Amino acid sequence: MRTPVLLAALGLLSLPLGACGFTPLYAAPGVSPGLSAVETIAPEGRTGALLRESLDDALARDARPAEWRLELTLKEARIPRGRRPDGVASRYEYVVTANWKLVSRADGATATEGMSVAEVTFDRAEQPYAAIAAQQDAEQKVADELARKIQMELAVWMLKRNG
Repeated sequence: MRTPVLLAALGLLSLPLGACGFTPLYAAPGVSPGLSAVETIAPEGRTGALLRESLDDALARDARPAEWRLELTLKEARIPRGRRPDGVASRYEYVVTANWKLVSRADGATATEGMSVAEVTFDRAEQPYAAIAAQQDAEQKVADELARKIQMELAVWMLKRNG
């Protein structure tokens, strides 16, 4: 009995959104097709490969020829935190800074550029396999977060560009 009342209340509360001119970012003309036409060029290494995969997923990269090239440079830092009594770090902060620029494939001109930063923390495990797994999990989380941030900045730029 509570569910129908709750659904009705949510429906009534959402009515003003239609009148306020709210439009989802990806509903704007040219944003989704523009994002899927971006080819990611990432630096060598595990984090670069993970970021390229996350960006291809986030931008919904398709098979048509790319109109844009997203060039990335990464700076990684692993900072020890939370020291044990014997002085060994029990936790690490993993910070990755991505400097990126969007380059037109047609004329090679830089259309926009930016910098995105993502950081996660992870525990240092005593067992070697667990320590490797924790670090790899942190790398994946950082790549996913950077991809999300870059995707949003590119979507906003394309929205402004397309008017």
